[in-house]
Amino acid sequence: MSSLTLRAALAALIFGAASNLAAKPLVVCTEASPEGFDIVQYTTAVTADAASETVFNRLVDFKPGTTDIQPALATHWDISPDGLRYTFQLRQGVKFHTTDYFTPSREFNADDVLWSLNRQLRRDHPWHDKTSVGYPYFESMAFSDLLKSVEKTGPYTVVITLNRPEAPFLRDMAMAFTSIYSAEYGDQLLKAGKAAELNSKPVGTGPFVFQRYNKDAQVRFKANPDYFRGKPPSDGLIFAIATDNNVRLQKLRANECQVALSPKPEDVPAIKADPKLKVAEIEAMVTGYIAMNTEHPYLSDVRVRRAINLAFDRQAHVDQLFGKGNAQLAVNPYPPTLIGFNHENRNPPRDLAKARALLALAGVPDGTTFTLFTRNGGGPTNPNPRLSAEMLQADLAKVGLKLDIRVMEWAEMLRRAKKGEADMVSTGWGGDNGDPDNFLSPLLSCDAVKTGENYARWCNPKFQQLITRAREVIDNDERAKLYSEALAVYDEDQPWISMAHPKLFTAMRENVEGYVINPLTNNNFATTKVK
Repeated sequence: MSSLTLRAALAALIFGAASNLAAKPLVVCTEASPEGFDIVQYTTAVTADAASETVFNRLVDFKPGTTDIQPALATHWDISPDGLRYTFQLRQGVKFHTTDYFTPSREFNADDVLWSLNRQLRRDHPWHDKTSVGYPYFESMAFSDLLKSVEKTGPYTVVITLNRPEAPFLRDMAMAFTSIYSAEYGDQLLKAGKAAELNSKPVGTGPFVFQRYNKDAQVRFKANPDYFRGKPPSDGLIFAIATDNNVRLQKLRANECQVALSPKPEDVPAIKADPKLKVAEIEAMVTGYIAMNTEHPYLSDVRVRRAINLAFDRQAHVDQLFGKGNAQLAVNPYPPTLIGFNHENRNPPRDLAKARALLALAGVPDGTTFTLFTRNGGGPTNPNPRLSAEMLQADLAKVGLKLDIRVMEWAEMLRRAKKGEADMVSTGWGGDNGDPDNFLSPLLSCDAVKTGENYARWCNPKFQQLITRAREVIDNDERAKLYSEALAVYDEDQPWISMAHPKLFTAMRENVEGYVINPLTNNNFATTKVK
């Protein structure tokens, strides 16, 4: 073989090897399966990671690592002086995904925005009744009452008119439930009688194109070569589902995944000490809590809810689950970094005698059993759900109550919790827009009782009046006062056991670059790569 031929062969070999390396996907070990991919049907961060952060975009979104708004599918917008009319100028040249099941014939335009929002708003929209669960976020955020109309005044101009001013409206528009779908794809599915495929074969404009999903195993995506912000550096993205924290860490150490979400706080020091690994951490907008079903026998009595809070050893619980310094004790439904946090609210000191006395006054027989639903794998709001449940069980036993712990898969737990089946639900929430309303309306409003997202099924008219008024007020000081008053009502009624505001951790290989941890808990890998 001549030297020229040899050099050509070596070059081809090297190029082929480099291509194979470049083609290796980014593997992320996640803690649960997504509920589906029609993101407007769901509210969990796990599902948002697999749908809204990969497949879809919105008119606006958050600057990475912040709660500040930046342009996305809209390049700019104008707001009328009365705060009721938002005019969005849309980005031109944005392409929808081409997949095995859909080939777009046109680019993104105003019709797609109208389809996506009016589908949820208007009962006469042909897609309005095509979900089995409705639109929980849209409804619990009272968007049905907020939006007067969504109209286009040109192919790339959309005007959204509100019925009332809404202080967090632009931030709300960066949330997953306002994701923009292809109206053309929706029409194709409806004509073919395949509406259900919108939830299993998604199409958007986002950084990754959906390929396939094996439930409880993995979700696979490929990079979108036409993404308007530029093709992601990783050619492929795989979510490897592992509900056990220890399994995720083992896979990370073995380089079977390059990013592992939600490691146990107790494992963080060892991860930091490993030269092949590193950890990103942030004070996130997160709350771990147990909702008490206020429609169920005994729990409808505030004295019983107070007794349970008095029996619960909150400090021991937080120290055991998160370790010292990794979480704050929760008092209110949202963390103290948000406006209106009521510093006068206090967790009651543990008092078993007072708890027993309250239970006796409420007529609760000794040995009464309550059911607790909890998940089968750890996440950021609760790294060890089984241990957490057993600690509460032991605390309640000291005041004569029994706890029937029901451990189940994440999506199944949510489905049954929304139906109100449990006496108590151990869960958590990560804020989606940096505003107090994003905790209070989806989780504790009367509208959220109707959607099932309010697991406590607590509807207090005074609380509802205060948070509704706070949404309409633009002045931050006045809003803060209203939220503080609302939180005082919450504290009086105690529909939850507020547990913790934990730090958020993400573990990764040391050669991972471009990942930005998010205080809103969602994970976007559009800029992440492995060196």
